[in-house]
Parts: sequence; structure tokens; C-alpha cells
Amino acid sequence: MSICLAVDIGGTKMAAALVDCTSQRIIDRHQIVTPKSQQPEIFSAALASLLTPFIASADFVAIASTGIINNGILTALNPANLGGLNRFELVDDVQRITNLPTYAMNDAQAAAWYEFISLTPNNNTHNMLFITISTGIGGGLVLNQQLQTGARGISGHIGHTVVNANGPVCGCGRQGCIEKLASGTAIGELGSALFKHPYNGHQVYQLALDGNKDAISIIHSSAAAVAELIANLTISLDLDAVVIGGSVGLAPHYCKYIQQYLNEKPELYRPRIISAQAGGDAGLLGAAHWFARQESHT
Repeated sequence: MSICLAVDIGGTKMAAALVDCTSQRIIDRHQIVTPKSQQPEIFSAALASLLTPFIASADFVAIASTGIINNGILTALNPANLGGLNRFELVDDVQRITNLPTYAMNDAQAAAWYEFISLTPNNNTHNMLFITISTGIGGGLVLNQQLQTGARGISGHIGHTVVNANGPVCGCGRQGCIEKLASGTAIGELGSALFKHPYNGHQVYQLALDGNKDAISIIHSSAAAVAELIANLTISLDLDAVVIGGSVGLAPHYCKYIQQYLNEKPELYRPRIISAQAGGDAGLLGAAHWFARQESHT
């Protein structure tokens, strides 16, 4: 029985779990708050404290991390998102801590893979896009039933796809990226500007659920932008299905709004819209499953 030490690194929390690679079952799990300081030494110490209790029970490590994983190094299209961690040698650091074979991939790619293998036993899905809409917007792409990671780890980074050329400037340097228009952060910024009071995305969404018409308009604007993105990618990639996840994506009515705006487009632009099923452990389980295959061939 092969045991994976799976690690999920996000902007707000870091989780580690022992995963039985045969049954895809989590045996033990723990998570901590991601350090607010983005100094490499502090981040590395937090990783060590999280991973050390699991090392003796594991055969290899599989990491699902925010950002771009390029040859084991953590980078980002918007370097400000990583602060002092930009170009952090993630795989080398975890390998040093654990002394185990270590692999890493983007967290949305990992979640996409797990959502895909959860779908495929019961349907004929070949091309699937996973979109996570939360603090930012990320994605994972499966084409011809194969996860696309890309030579530089960039595949699926749809948050930096332009949907409004006249939109605000994104941290990546382009103008009108979907992340700057439709993410939880964007929803909070739009609400703060409109209501002349600091709001985060969750608070604006709650105002919408309470019936505030201006807040409802902001949420609809977000969903319409996501629908536009889905239509563009569907006609480019011949998508069968799009799985929607993330705190905004799974919020009440949001998928219904996306479907509403897609229904206004010609049929060829309308893939199946599915709510994500795997929950918060999709990244852990997806990375464990994906890299277990590599381990079995070493």
C-alpha cells in the first residue's frame, strides 16, 4: 500500500493529509493558517511544523499549491500575490524537510483532476474545465481525458484571460482580466467603491442575498463575465462540461446566474455547468492521485 503525504498550500490555509493511494481515502489530516508574513524562512518553518508529524508514515509527497509551479519553483503571473515567496524553491524545500520524493502542481489543476475522475465513471466527458471563483480565479483543464499542466505550469490559468479590454488594470500587467472583474476580491472592491465603505466579497454577496439591488447587480456582473469566459473557452476547446467551485462559485444562486447568461448565447457556446462535488479536499486528493501514477513508474 502506497501512502502519499498530500499538501495543499493556499493563501489562507495550508493542509496536509496522509492519503491511501489505493482507496483514495484520507487517513489523517491537519491544517494551519498560512503565515501572514511571506518571508521564505517563516513559510518554510510553518511547512516543517505541518509536515513533520506525517513524514514517517509516507512514501512520497504531492503538493497542490497556489501560483505557478515551474520546475518545482513557485511563481505567479501576479508576483504581488506571493510577496517574498515569488520564485520560492518549493519542491526542494519540502524535499529537504521530509527527505521523501516530492512533486508539485498548481492547486486548481489538482482539484480539476479530482473533479474529472469523480465525473468520468458515469458519463462520457472528454474535455472539461474546472473554474474556482474565490479570492481570485483559477482553473484546470482536462482535454481528451488528460490533465493539462503545460511545459511551464501555466495551463489553466484562466484568471488572467481578458474579458473586457476596457476593464481595470490587473496585477499581471494586462487590462480587464476576469480575476479583476469577477473574483471575490473584485466583488469586494466594487462594493466598497459603490457603497463608500470597506467591504469584502463575502459581505457584498450577503447584501445581495438580503435583497440589496446594487449588490445583486455586482454579483450578476461577475456571473455574466464568467459566462463570457466559458463561452470563449468552449468554442476554442470544444468543452463538454465546466465544473464551478470556490467560495463565490458555490455561493447560493451563482451557478444559476452563470447558466442564465450562457442561455442567452447560441447552443454551441453552452457546455454542461456542474457544481464542484469534492469540496475542500479536492486539491489534496487530486495531487495524490496524479503523482501516485508517477511514483508507480519510478
